[in-house]
Amino acid sequence: MAERCVQGLKQQKASTEQIEEEVAKLLKLKAQLGPDERKQKFVLKTPKGTRDYSPQQMAVREKVFDVIISCFKRHGAEITDTPVFELKETLTGKYGEDSKLIYDLKDQGGELLSLCYDLTVPFARYLAMNKLTNIKPYHIAKVYWCDNPAMTRGQYREFYQCYFDIAGQFDPMITDAECLEIMSEILRSLQIGDFLVKVNDRHILDGMFAICCVPDSKFRTICSSVDKLDKWEEPLGVGNVAAEGRYDGLVGMFDPKGCKVPCVGLSIGVERIFSIVEQRLEATEEKVRTTETQVLAASAQKKLLEERLKLVSELWNAGIKAELLYKKNAKLQNQLQYCEEAGIPLVAIIGEQELKDGVIKLRSVASREEVDVPREDLTFYYEYFTGNHRQKWLGITPFFHRRSWGLSLCSRDRA
Repeated sequence: MAERCVQGLKQQKASTEQIEEEVAKLLKLKAQLGPDERKQKFVLKTPKGTRDYSPQQMAVREKVFDVIISCFKRHGAEITDTPVFELKETLTGKYGEDSKLIYDLKDQGGELLSLCYDLTVPFARYLAMNKLTNIKPYHIAKVYWCDNPAMTRGQYREFYQCYFDIAGQFDPMITDAECLEIMSEILRSLQIGDFLVKVNDRHILDGMFAICCVPDSKFRTICSSVDKLDKWEEPLGVGNVAAEGRYDGLVGMFDPKGCKVPCVGLSIGVERIFSIVEQRLEATEEKVRTTETQVLAASAQKKLLEERLKLVSELWNAGIKAELLYKKNAKLQNQLQYCEEAGIPLVAIIGEQELKDGVIKLRSVASREEVDVPREDLTFYYEYFTGNHRQKWLGITPFFHRRSWGLSLCSRDRA
């Protein structure tokens, strides 16, 4: 633009002084506008304290979640959910000195909002708002901490919390004992090795504070510091992976009449578990399946795409997880190779001879054994060969039974 302006002045035979004056004006305007953002180099990266997850990593996370959720449901829990952000006043004053770690949001609607720091306070608000006095839910969701994360130890600014709670008036210690049992069941099911459960009582800490003449105004701050002692003692970054505690007075803070609802809950430090499991799998170079495909619909010759499509549709309609290669005339060897790479245990092969005989050739990828089955009985034979008593034929080993990960873990994480 500046060059065109100078050229125009020269064509008009303007004086040198006039041209220099116009150039100076243009340079001043350019300085006010700032650098051209289009010319700046844009660095592609995730924000500090966050990360992307590959299909392999997500497969591990999904398996861990499956184990945890199955245990919660086994104990009669219901699922709940709350917003990812709350009114700022809902969260204010609930976390002691950790309140400085809360992310505040700018809202154009006139409300002061904050991202959720944990799932306990939103749950207490939910109970008070809906006048609930008896419920046993679980809740898995992301929360946000505005601090300096230690990502190598499974600590992030954005991370999952995994909570199980029992709210209601019950006889003493029964609900507390069940929470401890759930915690132990989950850690045993994940086969992460030996772990230690530490039990304490806040009344003991209250008595120590009273003897030391700790003022009420300093109570929360000192409690928060004591809670962090375990973090300072963590050996080699392994540390704590679960916690349980009571919060009998929290719901009353939201109720206009101050009505209390006794609550006990536990949290599983899933991010710490994810991080440790990923490191173990990486060290052992163990391959993780990223799909749940059970059968590949394959063809033995060319010009059988339509037959493959019919076959895979039959499998889908029978509720079988199946796929096919997106290639018109895929070579059989390439189809078998894909199964080996993707960990697909079975191949249903159709060819010219199979079409004539009205059969499908069912092949185990691991053992390479084959059997011809009547096409109308394909789903029956599939169920037969994929039953637990046929896992040897398929060469399948369940995910959490391949080996113990040999970890030694104990109580609380950024759960």
